[in-house]
Amino acid sequence: MLLSIKEMEVRKLPFAETWEPNGFDFADPGVVQKSPLVAEGVAELLPDTGGEVRVHGRIRTDLETECDRCLGRASFHIDAPFDLFYRPMDMAAQEEDAAIDEGEAEMGFYELPGLQLEDIVREQVLLQLPMQRVCGDTCKGICPICGANRNETDCACQPPSGDDRWMALKDLHV
Repeated sequence: MLLSIKEMEVRKLPFAETWEPNGFDFADPGVVQKSPLVAEGVAELLPDTGGEVRVHGRIRTDLETECDRCLGRASFHIDAPFDLFYRPMDMAAQEEDAAIDEGEAEMGFYELPGLQLEDIVREQVLLQLPMQRVCGDTCKGICPICGANRNETDCACQPPSGDDRWMALKDLHV
């Protein structure tokens, strides 16, 4: 869905889009959509700003990814608001060497004819996923020696005592 700047000049643009499970491309094959992805909100052209756009709303969905520790499945429920600001790309080109303040550092840019809602939703959903995607706080991960999933079986592997290359320094006292 295109959020058209021309339409925003006349009125605020409400949007309410729903993508069925696996109907949205996250550009990450490890992310699987398990429930409908709902994006609702409003896009508006801010007056007296030279074309600045505000897009705010809420996204909701359930996702599944690979656990970073055990490679099992990790589920995440996303229900988050967003409030974004965009400036025209040509405005950024004019201010090439201009200093920006902290608020402007989080500003996005757009080119005519407008903004793609799918791009905004994709970015917001992926930002809601944690950096460390684990199936649970108690996930034990995979044994680095035998490769067994420690959540499913207990292995009796002992970690190596140390790197032999450093043994010469073991008795050094400083």
